[in-house]
Amino acid sequence: MTHFPLPGVRPADARFSSGPTKKRPGWTVQALEGAVLGRSHRSKPGKAKLKEAIDRTRSLLGVPADFKIAIVPASDTGAMEMALWSMLGARPVDVFAWESFGEEWVSDAVEQLKIEDCRIHVGRPYGVLPELSQARREADIVFTQNGTTSGARIPNFDWIPADRAGITINDATSAVFAQEIDWSKCDVVTFSWQKVLGGEGAHGMLILSPGAVARLESYVPPRPLPKIFRMTKKGKLDQELFEGATINTPSLLATEDYLDALRWAERAGGLAALQARANGNAGVLADWVARTPWVDFLVPEALNRSNTSVCLKVLDPRVTSLPHAGQAEFAKNLAALLEKEDVALDAASYRSAPPGLRIWCGATVEQDDLQALTPWLDWAFAHCLLKLNAR
Repeated sequence: MTHFPLPGVRPADARFSSGPTKKRPGWTVQALEGAVLGRSHRSKPGKAKLKEAIDRTRSLLGVPADFKIAIVPASDTGAMEMALWSMLGARPVDVFAWESFGEEWVSDAVEQLKIEDCRIHVGRPYGVLPELSQARREADIVFTQNGTTSGARIPNFDWIPADRAGITINDATSAVFAQEIDWSKCDVVTFSWQKVLGGEGAHGMLILSPGAVARLESYVPPRPLPKIFRMTKKGKLDQELFEGATINTPSLLATEDYLDALRWAERAGGLAALQARANGNAGVLADWVARTPWVDFLVPEALNRSNTSVCLKVLDPRVTSLPHAGQAEFAKNLAALLEKEDVALDAASYRSAPPGLRIWCGATVEQDDLQALTPWLDWAFAHCLLKLNAR
């Protein structure tokens, strides 16, 4: 049997997972030494840490001063569902989806909230954006800025009417800190700590425009709201929620880790530097794909390709001629071999996405590691193809 020599250089860090993502460069457990442990999150020191996380987030992202920011339960999913369940129903709704999580918001709007005038715009095939120009001025708009499971992102915010009558709800969890956000076109922005900055899971961030606040204070949804969804008291926004008084108990250890990531981002050069790091990382894979005949991006349009969750598909006809189950097995074996060699951990495509690889290129990943990875991708493909041909 033919044997292929191993590439000479391994990535110094093999963690390319799309969430939770790699910790920031140089991270050690000592970064958590300032955590307020064994204290109430409502104590002065605990609340101060939560408020600091909100303030540093605002500063780093350039969130407008009149927008509200809260730390909420249940990661990005919790933040999105707080918004959907509390705000939708006052107007018609347009939901745009082009990957697995966007399709969850479709399910919420149609099956759970049962919005009567709800238009669903789903991109097909997987990785292709729907027709964004179909967004209605009078409707609320729900979308996912960057599809973590498809590697497809919106190219810009031009398609959102500037004079809209409805509100926009942007699931930005794998876009924030890596892509531009047009705050004038967003009324709700959500994300989680464990994506671009490599924080820990379970905590979400909810950012509200004055328009979103007005919706909360003027609209009472015709459904019961669990405690963790409630953002108003006696018809007015609960201001304390946006000053660090969380609805339920947060982890102050995870909060300290998020603060450490924010401080690192500030030292690294701020938002522009984070975006440049993600763009540079994605560029390494783009250069490799351009010279590699067996692979391509899942997203056909270059302008719509993510610079964080980069999704790849196998083009080789010896693989694409296999039935779907055979293609899925090949991709699974490819990812397993990369993990066995400790050169790329958690690099398989999302379970409901087309078979392939998904490689995180966010700001905490080092460009040198991606450059070292690409020869291993070629090696693993050749190895798996040899096994396939030997059957």
